[in-house]
Amino acid sequence: MDIYSRASKWKIYLAIGGIFIIAASMVYTQYLANQLAKQEEKQALFWQTSHEIMNFSDEEELDNCDYTLQQMILTSNTTIPVILVDERGNTTDAVNFGPDLDQDKEYLDKVVERLQRKPDFEPIKGFGADIYFLESKLLRQLRYFPVIQLLLISGFILFGYISFNSARRAEQNRVWVGMAKETAHQLGTPISAIIAWVEHLKMIREKDEEVMEIMGELNNDVDRLNLIADRFSKIGSTPKLQPIDIYEELEKCRAYMVRRAPRRVSFEFPHPAAGHATVMVNPPLFDWVIENLLRNALDAMEGRGTISATVVEEKGNIHIDISDTGKGIPAGKFKRVFQPGFTTKKRGWGLGLSLAKRIIEEYHSGKIFVKKSVENEGTTFSIILPKGDEKLLASAPTEVDQKKAVS
Repeated sequence: MDIYSRASKWKIYLAIGGIFIIAASMVYTQYLANQLAKQEEKQALFWQTSHEIMNFSDEEELDNCDYTLQQMILTSNTTIPVILVDERGNTTDAVNFGPDLDQDKEYLDKVVERLQRKPDFEPIKGFGADIYFLESKLLRQLRYFPVIQLLLISGFILFGYISFNSARRAEQNRVWVGMAKETAHQLGTPISAIIAWVEHLKMIREKDEEVMEIMGELNNDVDRLNLIADRFSKIGSTPKLQPIDIYEELEKCRAYMVRRAPRRVSFEFPHPAAGHATVMVNPPLFDWVIENLLRNALDAMEGRGTISATVVEEKGNIHIDISDTGKGIPAGKFKRVFQPGFTTKKRGWGLGLSLAKRIIEEYHSGKIFVKKSVENEGTTFSIILPKGDEKLLASAPTEVDQKKAVS
């Protein structure tokens, strides 16, 4: 039941659509900028022509001819920076660089030199002078507009994505907590009833050894149900952590699962006496994580193979690797296996690894991830937990002490 395949496709479609819109916007904006550049070049040419007419006309022509149009053209240019350069290469006039810069010959010469170095720039040739012009401020802003638009759209999309993901995670957390606590509550009633029936059968058939043996097994199943209910009840609340020896805890999980595994599956776990490494965990929840990994390994191996565990201490952390010789996980799905609802099984809800990630990372301040996986060869899951204080382990009550305290 991979509920994320369709969502991934929609993300790809939306991304392609967004890229197309941005590309179309950039192309159209560039088209407008080129059209405006051509218009500005024409305006610069009109200005240069009007300037020549006004400067090279004698006094009689100035008195007898109407130069209103030329004057309007000269005065209307308030945006395009223009420099006139005579035949000797000297700047003779400039406008629209600024009140001070229009008369700054050194600055204007540098502008002309910079334009001359451009391979695609050609000054407008005039009568006795060349005109050098720059793009107007409006045209430069129009050229930068697609970049600004891209940054704004990207920022909006990023903000929306983060906000949406945060809201979705918060909603998922509320659903997980509510479902887990309701499950624990619903299990409580039948468990209590089973306990009552077991005690009743013990009273009426206390001399029947076969019945007593069955009652013992039923008690074991009831204890297991109580443990499951306790695990669900801890989801959503801050569990109490206690120091444990990771070697002993892994051995408990191995001993529980080996009785429920096919005979052709072997377990290679470190011996409890192989070392001592203390971690602060909530045993019922931590065991739940290990059992989920072992069950997934059994499903992946289909009744034959080896499940192994290793413990390594490194830089104040305890690294626990659980490996199998199963069918493996495709490289592109290493992160997706921890998403709620993702599963490769025909019958499965895809909740086990999601809960495992929540338990390890949110309740134990650790990490869990797929360390490596090769299809048809096997998978290794890695758990990293902060190392605990050995002194706390020495002073912590043992499991036998806890049972005595309860009784």
